[in-house]
Amino acid sequence: MSTSVRSGLLLALGGFALLSLGDSIIKTMAGDWSPLAVGALRFLFGATGLSVLLWRNEGAPGFRPRSLRLQLARGLCLAIASLLFFCAIFVMPLAEATAVAFLSPLLTALLSGPLLGEKVRPAVWLASLFAFAGVTVILQPNVAELGWVGLLPLASAFFFSLMMIANRAAAGQGSALSMQVFVALVAAPVLVVVAVAGHLSGVPLLQVDAPDWTVVARCAAVALSASTAHWLIYLGTARAGAAAVAPMTYVQLLVASAMGWLLFGDRPGLATLAGAAIIVSAGLYLWRSSRNLQGGLRNR
Repeated sequence: MSTSVRSGLLLALGGFALLSLGDSIIKTMAGDWSPLAVGALRFLFGATGLSVLLWRNEGAPGFRPRSLRLQLARGLCLAIASLLFFCAIFVMPLAEATAVAFLSPLLTALLSGPLLGEKVRPAVWLASLFAFAGVTVILQPNVAELGWVGLLPLASAFFFSLMMIANRAAAGQGSALSMQVFVALVAAPVLVVVAVAGHLSGVPLLQVDAPDWTVVARCAAVALSASTAHWLIYLGTARAGAAAVAPMTYVQLLVASAMGWLLFGDRPGLATLAGAAIIVSAGLYLWRSSRNLQGGLRNR
């Protein structure tokens, strides 16, 4: 393994681990503030910081998207996915919510056919079938205990997969930094509107009072950690390649399980471990199948 590939894998590994650490910080705010307001403030910090960086690096031209419709779609899908996931980890163990979220890559492959006109291979259907079985194993006790609220991470995975498809359609329309800024600038105001609507709804959990300074600090920390994580993943992918980096995503599940156990006393149950193993196996099978297909095409 070359030095470049090795360093790329380490960078990606650090980025994915950092994402789960950020999720753990979000979960510590459960009961302290509205999950809608937490999402809004986190993205306001992120959009502001990334916009400053983009202005310094690219100036005004960096803020001009080629396709406004695609950028709006990306931002809206990310806003909904993040909102649903934040709500999920407020009420569910972190490991379980994270495990279900890993369905999104398989959903992306599955939906690329009807939405992007790509051919969906039999391996995608098979992997998706097994992944859905794993999700069912994880969610069954949660839905029984929480009701429909237990389906929040599944809905989050669906909207995140839609964002990934929009990302494919928008590929090459700007720098990596500008693409992050576009999505944050759309997601932030959407989440602010949703937070205000939640406050006006009268639901106690969604009331937005003046937050404690520690809540503001934690939202800023999550914004910084998430932006840093995405940058590390980008650098890792550039050095090692997307195919090599893909399996590194599963470190999120390990970190989420460890943080959930250490910080919140959420020891993963047998259903969570079994379902997560099925989902990870399906993802690795699809990754291996894709690599074999690419290798076969190169050898022709």
